Amino acid sequence: MSVIAVYNIKGGVGKTATAVNLAYLSARQTGKTLLVDMDPQASASFYFRVCPQQNFGAKKLLKGGRHIEENIKGTDYSGLYMLPADFSYRNIDLALDERKESHMRLHKVLAPLMAEYEYIILDCPPNLTLLSENILYAADYVLMPLIPTTLSLRSLDQLYAFLDKIGLGHDNLLLFFSMVEKRKKMHAEIMLSLRERFRVLQTTIPYSADIERMGVYRQPVAAALPASTAAAAYASLWREIQENL
Repeated sequence: MSVIAVYNIKGGVGKTATAVNLAYLSARQTGKTLLVDMDPQASASFYFRVCPQQNFGAKKLLKGGRHIEENIKGTDYSGLYMLPADFSYRNIDLALDERKESHMRLHKVLAPLMAEYEYIILDCPPNLTLLSENILYAADYVLMPLIPTTLSLRSLDQLYAFLDKIGLGHDNLLLFFSMVEKRKKMHAEIMLSLRERFRVLQTTIPYSADIERMGVYRQPVAAALPASTAAAAYASLWREIQENL
C-alpha cells in the first residue's frame, strides 16, 4: 500500500485532473483505491458527484477514526472510494495548530486505512502551509505536476527548500510535465533544462480540451473518452509511476 500525494505549491497545474484519473486507473488496474479530496474547493468531489455529510468538516477529519470511516463514499466505479472535501477545510491549518504534533496528524488519521486500500491518493490544495507539511509527512510519494514555465522552476526550488527545512528528503518526489503544448518552443526548452537538473518522469500530459471537458462529463477522461490522447497519457503516467514506486 502506498499513499501518493498529488501536490504543487502552485495552483492551476493539473493536480486534480491527475488525481482523479490516476485514482480511476488504480482502482481499475490494481485494486481497491481511496481518493482523498483535501482541497476546500472540492473539485475532485465534484467530478465524482460525491458530497460529504452535512456534519463532516475539518475538525472531524482530524479526529479520524469512525469520523473518517462514516464519510468514505463509494463512486460509480468498482473499487474506487472517496473521502470528499468540505468547504471548512479552508480553516484546516487553524484546526491543526491546536493539536499536539500537528505536523503528523494527517499521517495518524490515514494510518488505520492503509491496510484496506492498495493506494490512497491525495488531491492537495496549493501553497506552503501546516497542511502542506502534514501532506508531505503522510505521503510515501509526492507526485508533482509541472507546467514547463519559469514559474514552475521557481515553485520546484521552493518545494526543495521547504523539504530541507522540515527535514524530509527528496527521494520520494516524482516530477512530471503537465499541460504541455508541443508547439511552444519555450515548453520544449524548459523541459530539456529541467530534465538536465532533476529526475523527471518521461510521460507528459498534454494541454487538452478533453481534460478540460472533465467538468462537463464529471468523469475521469480515461472513463469518458478512453480512446483519447489524454486518456493514453494518463495510462502511461500511471504505468511509469508504478515502475518507480
